[in-house]
Amino acid sequence: MGWRKSTSASRNILGLLGAALIAGHGLYLVFHPGVWTFLHGVDLIIHEAGHVIFAPFGEVIGILGGSMMQLLVPLAFATYFLLARQTFGLAFCAYWTGESLVYVANYVSDARAMALPLLGGDDSIHDWNYLLGSAGLLGSDRLIAGLLLGVAACFVVAGAIVAVQASWPTAPLPSRETP
Repeated sequence: MGWRKSTSASRNILGLLGAALIAGHGLYLVFHPGVWTFLHGVDLIIHEAGHVIFAPFGEVIGILGGSMMQLLVPLAFATYFLLARQTFGLAFCAYWTGESLVYVANYVSDARAMALPLLGGDDSIHDWNYLLGSAGLLGSDRLIAGLLLGVAACFVVAGAIVAVQASWPTAPLPSRETP
């Protein structure tokens, strides 16, 4: 479809419904960050792969690499869709980035409590407990998580705006008659 707006009414309606779904579900996650979704499973696999990919760059980068990769993958797809001028792909990837950031924020907010279950069990390192503790910011875990949730909401809203803009029905431009 590209950057051109569709003239099909059914395509416009589907796009607007998609925008509503992106906004509604995304904002629901922002206000309920512990809810599990299918994409969270995808994010978790990407997160764990990030630890392996970034491990050669040292302990801190290896631990941070999980959350970094979890955000870099949807941003890379968003960049592709932006360059390919695929607005709905871009809108979904903005939502996906926000959704992924919600789960990073949830993990950050758990840095002191360490109540979330970790894949490696009790012997696992809690990424954000280690990272914030090393930086002397462990007491700010909830503040940092709140800021991340705000950024997540911005990504979700941006995705919805892109989807609405691409779907909004427009009248064709009048033709110019030459004298």
